[in-house]
Amino acid sequence: MAAPFGRLRTPIRRSSEAAQKPVDVAGRATRVRTVTWKRPDKRRVRAIRERLREMYGQPVNEPHRHPIAELIKTVLSQHTNDRNRDRAFAALRERFPTWEEVRDAPVGKVEEAIRPGGLGKQKAPRIQAILEQLGEEPDLNWTETAPREQSLEFLLALPGVGRKTAACVLIFTWGIPEIPVDVHVHRVGGRLGLFPEKASFERAHDEMLAIVPPEDAYELHMNLIRHGREVCRPKPRCGECELRRMCPWYRAGRK
Repeated sequence: MAAPFGRLRTPIRRSSEAAQKPVDVAGRATRVRTVTWKRPDKRRVRAIRERLREMYGQPVNEPHRHPIAELIKTVLSQHTNDRNRDRAFAALRERFPTWEEVRDAPVGKVEEAIRPGGLGKQKAPRIQAILEQLGEEPDLNWTETAPREQSLEFLLALPGVGRKTAACVLIFTWGIPEIPVDVHVHRVGGRLGLFPEKASFERAHDEMLAIVPPEDAYELHMNLIRHGREVCRPKPRCGECELRRMCPWYRAGRK
């Protein structure tokens, strides 16, 4: 569990001139969303979880126990949607039934197999480089019982593997509590004040681990993603959102 961060204080810079409200091209004052952040308490996190549960139900994690498959699938998911990721993964496994075959194949053949997922020229050599570091007989089953920090350290040292990918391997493979922060979790969590809206993905991940009980990690991760896809989009549908009364970002926009 990440250690709590202290409250960050941002120094206020004062100009010698009077502060001016932003204006549009017609000279009219425009609304700026400014939210002062502080870490939410357990009661608030629980209230957000409950409201999301009312909207989307309570997803249940069913760990599939295939860590290498999860790792490669997550690499394939980068910069594409789930459908194209799954097509690419299925094509890869059909073409190369074992991970040794994927590792040892000509890179062009791997690239051809994963073409439906996009960015094959980048992903194919990355996948092979990862597999080369997993042993003569590629294995990650040891991550089930290894200390969490040891597994994370190993995964994060693999080529092209970041915090989100490592977290996906642990939670979806073994049910080890993690909250992968993708673009949806980052957008929704920032607007809801679960972490500072402009926090880095690394900071957002640490904050989520600090405030979310381990037993709620999977549920909150999945429901935040669903809310980000369906309602809290880049151009949000605030009028449809059942969380707007507890959303600092929404309230700031109404002032």
